[in-house]
Amino acid sequence: MQGNPELVKKLDDLLAEELTAIMQYMVHSEMCDNWGYERLHKLVERRAMQEMKHAESLIGRIIFLGGTPTVSKLNAVHIGPEIAQQFQFDLNAELEAVKMYNEAIHLADKVGDAVTRQLLESIVKDEDSHVDWLEEQLDQIQQMGIAVYLSTHTKE
Repeated sequence: MQGNPELVKKLDDLLAEELTAIMQYMVHSEMCDNWGYERLHKLVERRAMQEMKHAESLIGRIIFLGGTPTVSKLNAVHIGPEIAQQFQFDLNAELEAVKMYNEAIHLADKVGDAVTRQLLESIVKDEDSHVDWLEEQLDQIQQMGIAVYLSTHTKE
């Protein structure tokens, strides 16, 4: 099926956003593991895996719409030297992703591609839950202090 070229381009831009998130989250996850924060390691790794599923879905849709997915493009990856900065960088990435998904949803609706719109709506729900989780973690760090917060994340 030949899809709308503007929408296919937007899906490819979203793919770059997802691939970037995967790289950023995997590095953050491994840093948590290295520091002994096993619970955080697993939580951040799980989020990276969700982003992989999003990327897979976008690749499939781009191909279905007659496009060629660009899997070699990454946006800027922001690696935090400590947990709170990692969460802030991840939150910034998720907020940008939500914005991009909402724009893509409007475009899919405008060009009459209900299936792509539904796919994007399901992904943006996950991204919104990532925003919520990251905001909760940053609030907990603020309320508890970083030392107490991190003491709760050493073992799963």
